[in-house]
Amino acid sequence: MSTRADDAERFADAIAIANVPTLLMVLVQLSGDLGWLDAPYRVSRMGGLDDNDSGGLPEPIQQEIRKAALEAILDWRSGKPAALPDPAPDLLVTMLSRAMGEAVPPEYGPFTSAQLGFRPPDVAPIAVPEGFRVLIVGAGASGLMAAINLQQAGIPFSIVEKSDRVGGVWYENRYPGAGVDTPNHLYSFSFIPYDWSAYFSLRDELFAYLEHVAEHFGLDEKVELRTEVVAAEWDASSSTWRATLRDAAGRERSEHANVLVSATGIFNPPVWPEIEGIHEFAGDAFHSARWPQDTDLAGKRVAVIGNGASAMQVCPAIQHEVASLRIFQRSNHWAAPFEHFGKAVPDPIRFLINEVPLYRAWYRVRLGWNFNDRVHESLQKDPNWRDPERSLNKINDAHRRYFTRYIEDELGERQDLLEKVVPDYPPYGKRMLMDNGWYRMLRNPKVALVDVPIERIRGNGIETTDGERCEADVLIVATGFDVQNLGAAFELRGRSGRTLHETWGDDGRAYLGATVPDFPNFFMLYGPNTQAGHGGSLIFVVEMQMHYIMDVLRQMSDAKLASVEVKPAVHERYNREIDAAHEKMVWTHPGMQTYYRNSRGRVVINFPWRNVDLFELTRQADLHEYDVA
Repeated sequence: MSTRADDAERFADAIAIANVPTLLMVLVQLSGDLGWLDAPYRVSRMGGLDDNDSGGLPEPIQQEIRKAALEAILDWRSGKPAALPDPAPDLLVTMLSRAMGEAVPPEYGPFTSAQLGFRPPDVAPIAVPEGFRVLIVGAGASGLMAAINLQQAGIPFSIVEKSDRVGGVWYENRYPGAGVDTPNHLYSFSFIPYDWSAYFSLRDELFAYLEHVAEHFGLDEKVELRTEVVAAEWDASSSTWRATLRDAAGRERSEHANVLVSATGIFNPPVWPEIEGIHEFAGDAFHSARWPQDTDLAGKRVAVIGNGASAMQVCPAIQHEVASLRIFQRSNHWAAPFEHFGKAVPDPIRFLINEVPLYRAWYRVRLGWNFNDRVHESLQKDPNWRDPERSLNKINDAHRRYFTRYIEDELGERQDLLEKVVPDYPPYGKRMLMDNGWYRMLRNPKVALVDVPIERIRGNGIETTDGERCEADVLIVATGFDVQNLGAAFELRGRSGRTLHETWGDDGRAYLGATVPDFPNFFMLYGPNTQAGHGGSLIFVVEMQMHYIMDVLRQMSDAKLASVEVKPAVHERYNREIDAAHEKMVWTHPGMQTYYRNSRGRVVINFPWRNVDLFELTRQADLHEYDVA
């Protein structure tokens, strides 16, 4: 059993290198002294996306804060309760503002309270009729989120997963450098702590985390692996979904479920570009999402098609083992500095995060503001802006200058590459990538960036429209996923007999990204217009969506309803508002192509509002918006 002296030494080591703005918030709650929010302890606003560990405070002030935080934490460890265990929403707004060194809007009070875990989600039991069951399709992060909520509410459910393990994209994607570009202390479920070894974890740890979540909640025994839903059809006579399931041996069976939850995500299946001869390459060729486990690139001439998120992770990771690396770029991207890329969380900080829930919670909340809604204002078009082709407004233009300077610094002596790599569209117009050494890699003599379009692939050569031919031993296709084909994971046939794919095509629309007219008792997680394109965590999105779905199920149970179906007028009004908001934002800018938009230019992937707005929209369901039976 540890003594106070043992604790004092370990906590002293941790607090000596801990994040000062986070410590300040812990100190306020443990001590109840609001004076820590005022001068001389006022934190300066951070630049970029770094953690601002010093808070911009003079060293003597930092040491004063660290000393007081150590005493307060040791007192709490000895049994003294926190003086402010549940700060009021208005105080939380003040605290977050002080923690970030900038003004936070007042509506972030309840949102911050929920993020800190002071008001846990309602998981009271929901009484459902005998035989009531929910079928979840997919056992990635979204499917596990659905299962956890249903299990805690006592609602019978089953999960089917086409792969042989849980984990979704983090099981399937195994290419070198695969990892998350959202801090994993944020890219994780709010209700289950985890001892992360790195700030931005790579694929293996992310997959291990999701397996840990499944094991922790006993879900691994409830997932039917190597089984896929082939089709599902609404049965009006019983108000259930009749699903056709196929196992690994090809055997099919039918099952009925009262509610169907699709947790198949949008980053599946991989998409191949339409290039003549691409499937006849005379060498090893594969998509980055289907990376062969026995791949050996040592001494090989490697060609990569694509320069988006997957390529930005793959290429720097393989550059030193290959003989040469040719990257074929269709269009360029903005990339932000990635301060913590590849950095381990120091053991003392891991100890502090694991042992002090308030530190973990406030560290997560600060990450949430920095990586989520902070940038949202800069993505709005200013109709009077002087240079709308290159930027949107004054703040967005400052972002352009900042990112351009960063690229110049990273390229070093290769300033001749600036024209190839600096986009001519506004920052955040496409998915903002996190730079994990991409620009420094371009300085490697082995690496060449080709911005001339590919004409065809013939034999083992990639031929470009300027008549050049690049021969390669290995062709890696890093062109992402068929994200526009949202309704094609399985054949879903609604009340009218039309399939969801026929209803949508590449124009996915859903109310709250979760539910669609003509498809009763059907819910999606991470459906159309739910990706926080300005920054944020998928995990947060599915937590909020699942909170809403559980409220629908609770109200269905209370009213003894057999089915709910969102009204067309509600659905159409919501999507008109989505489109109107997007018209004012960067993602409808004409200067670039992006997977966010469909063939008609409509934004179908991104959520146009802030994370706090999604929180408010999903706090409570209104069944007046539904046709019920």
